[in-house]
Amino acid sequence: MHSEVVASRSADPSSSRGGGGPSIDAVSLAIIEQLQEDGRRPYAAIGKAVGLSEAAVRQRVQKLLDQGVMQIVAVTDPLTVGFRRQAMVGIDVEGDVDPVADALAAMPEAEYVVMTAGSHDLLVEIVCEDDDHLLEVINKRIRALPGVRSTESFVYLKLKKQTYMWGTR
Repeated sequence: MHSEVVASRSADPSSSRGGGGPSIDAVSLAIIEQLQEDGRRPYAAIGKAVGLSEAAVRQRVQKLLDQGVMQIVAVTDPLTVGFRRQAMVGIDVEGDVDPVADALAAMPEAEYVVMTAGSHDLLVEIVCEDDDHLLEVINKRIRALPGVRSTESFVYLKLKKQTYMWGTR
């Protein structure tokens, strides 16, 4: 397990750099980049790299956390902690997509839920213990949600890249 900094993904444009949300200057971006390399990097080392005192870095990091600009989280490899099956599920919905998205987001197996303008109304990344668990989640829980018309599953065979470096490039 290692620690990562995740610049927040949000469907709300006001919470991103391009919207009317928090203003992120070059120094704050440099702090985020330092933490993305090592989420446990000491504030003193970050300060040295970005030209601020340890106290100033601590304040900026806390402000970025409070504003929801980033999170500092422990990222695990699902395989090593007993979750041997992952899949992306495309979901087509009849009617309002919001209640279905909310129900999916409440499922502990759902790591990522996004409304799309593509072939499916929703995409949900599911992390399960095994194939039986995945089948139960898709067949008994997702397909049973009111408004779900159809699903298409994309079972992961091998993860080649997973990064959380976006947001500062």
